[in-house]
Amino acid sequence: MGFFDFLKAPDIHLGVEQYKSTEGAVLLDVREADEYRQGHIPGSKNVPLSRIATVKCVAEDLHTPLFVYCLSGGRSRQATALLTSMGYTAVTNIGGIGASRGKVEKA
Repeated sequence: MGFFDFLKAPDIHLGVEQYKSTEGAVLLDVREADEYRQGHIPGSKNVPLSRIATVKCVAEDLHTPLFVYCLSGGRSRQATALLTSMGYTAVTNIGGIGASRGKVEKA
């Protein structure tokens, strides 16, 4: 690991592949509802960062693998920290959908 590796953004494509290959995983989009409706990764659940405390409606088991993304990676980084402080043990920030070239769907 190089000195500046901590500055690299997570690879959202790799994160989506990890989500797809992880049994029982939940993909969380922590953008606001209007952003989510404009385009989101298929299969994701929308739980805005401002309402992250309600994530129990999506993942009651604290060991449920959670893969978290937003637009650029900032809110997902905050959400990952909050979810970890809430006791979730398998939380991964996969970055921002803004860097994605993959399929998105609109709600």
